[in-house]
Amino acid sequence: MQIPNYEKARRRSHEEVLVRDFEMNANYSKLGLNKKYYLKTYGCQMNEHDSENIKGMLDKMSFKETLDMKDADVILLNTCSIRENAHNKAFGMLGRIKHLKNEKKDLIVGLCGCMAQEVGVVEEILKKYKFVNFVFGTHNLDDLPKLLANSFKDSKLNVEVYSMEGDIVENMPVTRVSKYKAYVNIIYGCDKFCTYCIVPYTRGKQRSRHKEDIIKEVKELVRDGYQEVTLLGQNVNAYGKDLYDDYELADLLVDVAKTNIPRIRFLTSHPWDFSEKLIEVIKNYDNILNFVHLPVQSGSNRILKLMGRRYTRESYKELYDKLRSIPNISITTDIIVGFPGETEEDFNDTLDLVNYCKYDSAFTFIYSPRENTPASRLEDKVPLEEKEQRLYKLNELINKYSKESNLKMVGNTYLVLCEGYSTKEGMLFGYTETNKLVNFKGSIDAIGKIVKVKILDAKSFSLDGEIVE
Repeated sequence: MQIPNYEKARRRSHEEVLVRDFEMNANYSKLGLNKKYYLKTYGCQMNEHDSENIKGMLDKMSFKETLDMKDADVILLNTCSIRENAHNKAFGMLGRIKHLKNEKKDLIVGLCGCMAQEVGVVEEILKKYKFVNFVFGTHNLDDLPKLLANSFKDSKLNVEVYSMEGDIVENMPVTRVSKYKAYVNIIYGCDKFCTYCIVPYTRGKQRSRHKEDIIKEVKELVRDGYQEVTLLGQNVNAYGKDLYDDYELADLLVDVAKTNIPRIRFLTSHPWDFSEKLIEVIKNYDNILNFVHLPVQSGSNRILKLMGRRYTRESYKELYDKLRSIPNISITTDIIVGFPGETEEDFNDTLDLVNYCKYDSAFTFIYSPRENTPASRLEDKVPLEEKEQRLYKLNELINKYSKESNLKMVGNTYLVLCEGYSTKEGMLFGYTETNKLVNFKGSIDAIGKIVKVKILDAKSFSLDGEIVE
C-alpha cells in the first residue's frame, strides 16, 4: 500500500524528468471481455483528458462503456480537489455506489485523480469506504490495467498513490470524446504554489513534454480530420521553461500553427508567465484563436499578496490592455470571493477591476480551504452569508458584461465549429473562434465542419443563430 505524503509532494529538485512509453501486459487485453465500465469525471479539462486516457486503456482491455451505473461491472471516479463542492459530489457518489455494491458483490470500484493525492481523502476511504477496491493518483494513471487486474483476483482495498515530482508517459491510449476537437497535454504540474491551491501537491512539478512529441500528436489529429486542438497545462504558458533555454509557448504555438490544424486554443494561463512574444504570435497566426482565459482571482493587491499570486492589479491591467490589442479578442477569468481576511474594501477592488476589464465571462467561486495549503491556516472571520452576498453581487456584474459582449455580436456572422445536436430541440451547437456558445439552425451535414453562422439573438451565456452561405 502506498499512501500520499505532502512533504514528498512539495519537493522540487533539478533532477531530469523521466520520459517513458506506455506499456500494458498483453495478458490484460481480454480482461474486460463481456464486461462494462462506468466512468464519472469531475473537474477541469486536464481531468477530462485523463478520462480519455482511462477510456483508452479500458477499451484496450476489451471493456465496453455503459452510461448506466447499475449496468456496470467496473465503476471509476476520476476526481477533482480544487474546491470543496467537487469533494462533496465525489463522496456523495461513493455513498450511492456503496448501496449498489451491497446488491452487486462482484462490482469493482476505483477512485483516481486529484482527490486521491490528498492525505485526508485516503484516510477517510480507509476508514469509511472500505468497499472501494483500489485508489490510484495522478502520477500512475498508466497503472490502471494492473490495478484492475489485481482487483479481479483480490477484492481487498489497494491504495497506490505516489507523492512525487512526476514523470511523463508518452503514447498513452486515448479514446477521445469528440471526433472534431481534441485536448493535447503540453505541460504537467505547477510550481507556483498559490497559497489557496492544492494542485502543486496533487499534480507534481512543472514538466514540459518534448516539442517533437507534441507536434507529432497534433499532426496525427490533422490526419484524422480534427478541426481544433486545445493545448493543456495547469500553467500552460510556463511551457518550455523547465526544458529549453530559448523555446517557449509562443514558439510551440508557431510550430503547431504550421501543422495547418484549423483552430488552436490553449488553457490555462497564469498572468505571471504571459509574454509579449506570445501576444504577437496570437496576432500573426489566423488559426491561433483570439481567446484567452486569464485568471485574476482577486482585484485587491492585499489579497493577491496573501494568495501568493506574484502580480498586482496594476500589472494585471497592463497585461490585459496589451491583450485587448488583439483584434476581436475574448478574455475570460477566474475570481475567488471570501478569501480569508477579505474586507469589503478588498471586494470592492475586485468589482472595480471587473468594471475595468468587462470580461466576456468568468468562473466565480466562494473560497473553500484546501487541505495542507497555507491559506487554510489563515484566520477567516467573514461569515458565509456575507460571502454568498458578495458572490451574488459579483455574478450580477459579470453577467451584465457577458451579455453586453454577446449583444455586440447580434447581426454579425462568425465562424463556428459545429459539434453536434444542441440541447435546444431542432438546433445544432458549436463555438465561435472567441469560445462563445452558439445554438443555431442548420443541416446535419454541418456537424464536424466550420460553418458561417449569423447571430440572431444573445443571452448572457449563449447566442442563437442560423447558418448562412
